[in-house]
Amino acid sequence: MNIVSVVIVFLLWWWVAFMAVLPLGVEARWEAEDDGVKGADPGAPTSPRIKQKMWLATKVALVLTAITAALIMAGLFNFRE
Repeated sequence: MNIVSVVIVFLLWWWVAFMAVLPLGVEARWEAEDDGVKGADPGAPTSPRIKQKMWLATKVALVLTAITAALIMAGLFNFRE
């Protein structure tokens, strides 16, 4: 695998992981004791913690990219045929 392939695989895995971790630990404003901003949508999260979720998605994507690269370099998957 060349570096461009690794970057593309990483980006694909990152977006999959990010979309998977986004709903973790979300509490909507209507579920919270203090709904925060007056006039905000009741379904909006009180504390989305996007930065932590981006780091978690990065860690997951790094592991999945390494596994994918190892499987491709081992010859289990050949996309050139």
